[in-house]
This record gives sequence, structure tokens and C-alpha cells, in this order.
Amino acid sequence: MTVVKSPLPESARQVTGDALQSTLVDLLGLSLTGKQAHWNIVGPRFRAIHLQLDELVEVARSYADTVAERAAALGVPPDGRPETIASALTLPGAKDGWMRDTEVVQLIVETLEAAIARLRERIDAVEQHDLVTQDLLIGLTRELEKQRWMFDAENWPRD
Repeated sequence: MTVVKSPLPESARQVTGDALQSTLVDLLGLSLTGKQAHWNIVGPRFRAIHLQLDELVEVARSYADTVAERAAALGVPPDGRPETIASALTLPGAKDGWMRDTEVVQLIVETLEAAIARLRERIDAVEQHDLVTQDLLIGLTRELEKQRWMFDAENWPRD
């Protein structure tokens, strides 16, 4: 059933909708991973990274809303149900229990790198179909790359 008429032709709507849905899954997964690490981090850099994780979660949640609303505007119903996220998420996730601050930083850097690589593929995929969505994905990539840089800077000096 189509409730919202799409401004895009069907083939463009399909490609763009797929890119937005997989981005929504990644963002909701990233926000959950960030919160899990936020609640379970231990170590000498606890406070700084604990607060930095809150910033990351806020970015992920804010962009998730924007991505979902973009999909809806294109006539694609966004699916953020827990079972959808659990079955579709392929980004690295947090382990169970306490995590050392160094483990958290490494996990977040790896998760962001994976999300960014997938976003760059989607940017290319939607280029011929919807420049507005491409612009949204470019802005999101810019923000996640900034977050990756900030977490990666916590790794210095490297061993």
C-alpha cells in the first residue's frame, strides 16, 4: 500500500528507499551500541569518553529521525522496529558486560569506519536517482567522519 505519493519515479524510489532504510538501521544500531558502551565503560578516561559517547548517540538519533522522515517523504515507510534492527544490523556491536575505555574507543572507531564505508557506497548508489538524498547522506558522512576522528584521537599515542 502506498500512502504517500513519491516525487520520484519507482526505480529511483526503490534505490533511494533501500539506501535510506539501511542507513536508518545503521544509525539506530550505532545509537544502541553507543549507549551500551556508555553504560558499561570503565577505566581512567571514563568520564571524557562517557560524555563523548552521549554526543555520538545524539548525532545518530538525530540523523536517524532525519533519514526516516526523508524516506517517508519519498513514499517509503521507514522501519525502525527492534526486530528489524536486530535482524538487519551488520555493524560491529558492543560485547556484554564492562568494557575498558581503550576497548570502547576501538569499538566505536571500527563501528564508525564500517558505517562510513557503507554510507559512501550509498552516496554513489543514489547519485543518479536522488540528489537530495545524496546530499543528506553526504552531510551524515561528514558528521560521522568527524566523530570517528574524535574517537580515534583518543588512541594516541599508539602502542
